[in-house]
Amino acid sequence: MFTGIIETTARVVNIEKENTNYHFTLEVPFGDELAIDQSMAHDGCCLTVVKVDKEKKQYVVTAMDETMLKTNLSTWKVGTEVNVERSMRMDGRFDGHIVQGHVDQTATCTKVVDDNGSWRFYFSYDQKNAPSITVPKGSISINGVSLTVVDSEPGMFSVAIIPYTYQVTNFHNFKPGTVVNIEFDVFGKYVQRLLEQYMQANASVR
Repeated sequence: MFTGIIETTARVVNIEKENTNYHFTLEVPFGDELAIDQSMAHDGCCLTVVKVDKEKKQYVVTAMDETMLKTNLSTWKVGTEVNVERSMRMDGRFDGHIVQGHVDQTATCTKVVDDNGSWRFYFSYDQKNAPSITVPKGSISINGVSLTVVDSEPGMFSVAIIPYTYQVTNFHNFKPGTVVNIEFDVFGKYVQRLLEQYMQANASVR
């Protein structure tokens, strides 16, 4: 489990394909602290460390075909900057919101507005396949970053980004057309599922 508070960014240094799997080698400042079997969120997608080179501060994660299809990992190239967060410590502060690292789907950046000191980013997503919805002041994870929804309409939402988040995460690379990973608020997903079951039950009674 994660909190959506990005520690730093990692850089993709190598990509290898093996059958339907992709092996990504990344370089990160704390690479010498990592261990095999450790879980890390990469742009919000939970992946397991399978190899570590402590001297080079590099490590390898593997993504299966299903992950490649449902996330933005298929857009990664050598040099891509990726948001990373190690799993939450139980003795630490919970500064973000509950992020499982299970990407629901991708969204596309449609507009970036300079708010004179901060930025407003607008995103669109396929509402038909969405497991949840966004609500104003609700939580959402974008590329693993815990954020608060500002505007919310069917299939569209916006978030406000302060300078610190803009600089520390890969938000500074976003532009119209950028594909990102989104994870809806887990509590919202449960509420939506319960409401769907309730509506179905009432419809069958009639």
